[in-house]
Amino acid sequence: MSVKRIGVLTSGGDAPGMNPCVRAVVRTAAYHGVECYGIRRGYNGLINGDIFKLDEKSVSHTINRGGTILYTARSKDFMTEEGQKKAVSTCKFLGLDSIVAIGGDGTFQGARALSKYGINVVCIPATIDNDISCTNYSIGFDTAANTAIECIDKLRDTMQSHERCSVVEVMGRNAGFLAMYVGLAVGATAVLVPEKDIDFEHDVIEKIRQARFNGFSHYMIVVAEGAASASDVAAKIKDAIDLDPRVTVLGHIQRGGVPTGRDRINATKMGYLAVELLLAGKTNRIVCTNAGSFTDIDIDEGLAKKKSIQQIEVDVLAAMTGL
Repeated sequence: MSVKRIGVLTSGGDAPGMNPCVRAVVRTAAYHGVECYGIRRGYNGLINGDIFKLDEKSVSHTINRGGTILYTARSKDFMTEEGQKKAVSTCKFLGLDSIVAIGGDGTFQGARALSKYGINVVCIPATIDNDISCTNYSIGFDTAANTAIECIDKLRDTMQSHERCSVVEVMGRNAGFLAMYVGLAVGATAVLVPEKDIDFEHDVIEKIRQARFNGFSHYMIVVAEGAASASDVAAKIKDAIDLDPRVTVLGHIQRGGVPTGRDRINATKMGYLAVELLLAGKTNRIVCTNAGSFTDIDIDEGLAKKKSIQQIEVDVLAAMTGL
């Protein structure tokens, strides 16, 4: 397979590290003498022809920038056969023989649709939720986790001063990987995630009681947005034990900010490997990590995998909270 022009796009929710990844794709392509084109606003850009040439200079000083210079969007039009055919037509008209798609599961499904029309595709996982089943790690997770940890550490200072209960809601869509990681890192009293059935009396109330018996007067409850509403959790705590919790919803602040060193390095490696895969004649692949090593997997196989909270995290949380 001869690769002459590579298009790169970011799709779905933005994640810190997308820019370093785009930079790596562009510079690796240039290193091999292959042209690279940026596609703005994800698959909408492919449909509408919102495409421009990228080179080494155009991605300079982007390795430290959050968000995505290519912008991102979710495309309802691309979910239709007509929209997909328009995108393929754009690829053929501009001579884009390969696409590197950076994003989450929805992005990968879009890339798989393109591949059915003969477009070479390689996907790179980028989502703060870290919920892509075929990879241990996705770009943006480390930055988002550190942002949430920093915010909660600051919140703890004032909450401890007033001896209050805090209920903090973190992002993660329908997954609890970010909440569990953050909860362990901040020493939360309790962590609620959608992967684990919630026994409110045991998982929250008894843990608060146990903390009080151990001499604590401040209680930190971390809630994944897919598990429950922080406001509802706070109301249930007040009804059960007459505490008056303070609610903090961190929201989209977790998606912003300068990417951490880990996200920059992993994004750079993944962007490099995506281009190398295409040049090696491989297509319909997802770049992923497994036990600390970078590898790749077929899109169909990758999307069929399931991912759950690691049991060691559940066990550690139980040990740290006394229940």
